[in-house]
Amino acid sequence: MLSRVVNNISCYSLNNGNMLREVMVKIGLEKIDTQEGVTVEALLDSGVIRLVMSSEFARKQRFKLKKIERPIYIRNVDGSFNKEGPIEHMVEVNIYYQDHRERTEIDVIGGQK
Repeated sequence: MLSRVVNNISCYSLNNGNMLREVMVKIGLEKIDTQEGVTVEALLDSGVIRLVMSSEFARKQRFKLKKIERPIYIRNVDGSFNKEGPIEHMVEVNIYYQDHRERTEIDVIGGQK
């Protein structure tokens, strides 16, 4: 249950009284092929090694999917394979945050069978 939001940090109460913090930031995503942009809230995760977006979001926003050479199999924290299946596509975007712009690739997870 969401207990409060302070300075873009959502704090969730856990059963043992500790707080779980999620940092959401507003970013801009610009499609490389059309230069169309969309503003979204993204979860900031300092431990992340890949950027991902859902196939549903990619489809709704009409991102151009690019097939990757080899599927990437994702394991859950318990070691099982993710039910969404392997990552088989990605999108190329410019990410905008405040005064910073960076061209990058974002993996698309789920629903590409």
